[in-house]
Amino acid sequence: MASAYDSNNASDWRLVENRDVPEEVGRILAVLPSASIVVDPDGFVIQASARAYALGLITRNSVAIKEIVAMIERVVLDGETREQEMRVRRPPLGRELLELQVRVADLAPGRILILIDDLAEDRRVDAVRRDFVANVSHELKTPVGALSVLAEAVQSASDDADQVRHFAERMQVEASRLGHLIQDIIDLSRLQSDDPLLHAQVVNIDDVVHRAIEDVRTVADKREIDIVVACDPENFVYADFSQIQTALRNLLVNAIAYSSDGTSIAVYSRAVDAIVEITVKDQGVGIPTNDLDRIFERFYRVDPARSRVTGGTGLGLSIVKHVCQNHGGECTVWSEAGVGSSFTLRLPAYVPDEVVQAELEEGLAQMLDSNGEAQS
Repeated sequence: MASAYDSNNASDWRLVENRDVPEEVGRILAVLPSASIVVDPDGFVIQASARAYALGLITRNSVAIKEIVAMIERVVLDGETREQEMRVRRPPLGRELLELQVRVADLAPGRILILIDDLAEDRRVDAVRRDFVANVSHELKTPVGALSVLAEAVQSASDDADQVRHFAERMQVEASRLGHLIQDIIDLSRLQSDDPLLHAQVVNIDDVVHRAIEDVRTVADKREIDIVVACDPENFVYADFSQIQTALRNLLVNAIAYSSDGTSIAVYSRAVDAIVEITVKDQGVGIPTNDLDRIFERFYRVDPARSRVTGGTGLGLSIVKHVCQNHGGECTVWSEAGVGSSFTLRLPAYVPDEVVQAELEEGLAQMLDSNGEAQS
């Protein structure tokens, strides 16, 4: 079994060390919808499904939830299968609560199996869908109503070519806005119901940043806005590439829309402990303090009049928020009116297996040295 992720296979397993479980068992576990982890009696992760990593259940080859670790220890002691429901904070940021059903059992000599189901997911998706349909119905009324009025105006001015041309141009603007709104609705709906790890892979932040910048390059060049990049090429996350690209593109689109011609936008990344931070900083109009708490809400617009000019749908930042949440992260913002804004995506960092193995070997060597000194 390969020791890398397959971004096209939702049930792919990551082999942490060259100690596999029986092949037929691996095939069975790979098709289960549950997050799956196999550990040795010391709690060292031997294999884990993509969903286990998506939920943040594993940190550096160890199970990150202490309640699950306690269950493993009890099964190791007496060999009895255990099942438990629990509410825990989602690692590593702890911003989100997980409602989990966990089953722990002996799999084979020296192998313990953990199966985890996210109980809150189905309830959350149903609630979001109900709320979303209500919001969308309201938002679609505006451009559809505008198109209807403009069509009537065209009909009334059929003998005036200049008026027909004017109303036709307005109809094109409204049709374009409606198209953008529908696309954002589709994107957000998919984010709210999809599992990002169905298409996950190891993502180099430098690559995805440059891809997102290329998406907006034409608009930025037209406004003579310079985009400056300073990304660490060694920063990685385990994520859906297209979702991270969409989030960054939305932040860049906002930065361009709310910046003056001839200004600059900075995009940079850094690793802070087990978190990768990607920041988009502009020199735009900024956001009033009283609006900062609401800017990630669906369809919320700080300046509705400006949004009509820029073609904003009020969904861009909500999409960013959901991308981060889907990956166990968050989006933070700093802004000052008249100075500019900084939006930062904070996502769990991906640590390559060789780095984890090197750290384990270093720790073992230090422990052996300490034991040797104590005995002498």
